[in-house]
Amino acid sequence: MPELPEVETIARGVHARVRGDQIVDVWFGSKKEPFKTPATRQARGLEGRTILEVHRTGKHLVMELGASPGLAGSSPAGGGPLEENRGGSTAAQWIVHLGMTGRLLVTTPEAPVAKHTHARLTLASGREVRFVDPRRFGRLEFRDLAKGEGFGAPGAEPLQIEAEAFAALFRGRKLAIKAALLNQTLLAGVGNIYADEGLFRAGVRPRRQAGRLRREELERLRVALREVLQHAIRLGGSSVADYVDAEGVKGFFQLEHKVYQRTGEPCRVCKTTILRIVVAGRSTHYCPTCQR
Repeated sequence: MPELPEVETIARGVHARVRGDQIVDVWFGSKKEPFKTPATRQARGLEGRTILEVHRTGKHLVMELGASPGLAGSSPAGGGPLEENRGGSTAAQWIVHLGMTGRLLVTTPEAPVAKHTHARLTLASGREVRFVDPRRFGRLEFRDLAKGEGFGAPGAEPLQIEAEAFAALFRGRKLAIKAALLNQTLLAGVGNIYADEGLFRAGVRPRRQAGRLRREELERLRVALREVLQHAIRLGGSSVADYVDAEGVKGFFQLEHKVYQRTGEPCRVCKTTILRIVVAGRSTHYCPTCQR
C-alpha cells in the first residue's frame, strides 16, 4: 500500500500538472468497489468544476475543487484552465485512497487505457486524470462542502508533529511501538515500510512497549521518522510493488532501505543478519544489534 512519501509524491505531481484546469467530462467504470460515493453522484459533482489544489492528507489524495459550473462560470473559448477561478475558495473535494495497488495518473487521451481503469477525468487543457486499481481496494469519494465537512486525517501529521505532542501519543500505551506507529488514528500516513525504517534509524526494537519508551527514545524516533519520510519524498517514494508516480515513474527509496524486506541480509551498519518477525499482523524487519 502506498504510504506517506508515495502519496505525497503523487499529490505533488498531479498538482503541478492540473492546478487551475477544469473538469469537462467524467467517465467511471462499472465495478462498484472503488466508489465510496455513488459514481453517478460523483460524476454530477465533478463535471465543470475547477481544480484549485491537489494535496495529501494522511494516506489520501485530496483534490480541492471550485464552485459548481453555475457559480464558477463557463470554460473560455478554445478550452483550457479557468484562470479567473485559480484563487477561488474550495467548494467541494474529490478524495482518492489508493488502497493496495491504486494509481492516479495524469496523461493524454491518446495514451493506452490500462486494464482496471476505474475513472477518467477529462480536463479542458486536453489532459486526463486516470485512476487505475487492479485489486479494487482503493476508494473514490466526493464531498460537497456546502452539505458537510471537508476531509481530514484522523491522526497527527508525522512531518509536522512536535516533541511533546509526539510523546503524548504513546504515553501509557501497552501495545508494541511498531503497532502504535501503524495506528492511523495516532499518526496519519506511516505504514509498514517507514515504521520499520524509522525504528531502525532510531535504534528501537519493534516489539518494545510503546508506553515504556523513554522520552529521549521517543524523540529519536520522531526525528528519525521525519527524516526518513522526507528523504523518501525526495527520492520519489519506494517502488516495492505497484507504486508509480503521477507520470508512471517508479521511485528510488527502496534502494536505500536499511531493514525493510532485507530478511537474512547483513545489516548495512553492523553486518548482523536482519531478522523478520510479525507485529500486529505485519511482517516486521529489524537488526537485533542496532535496535535495542
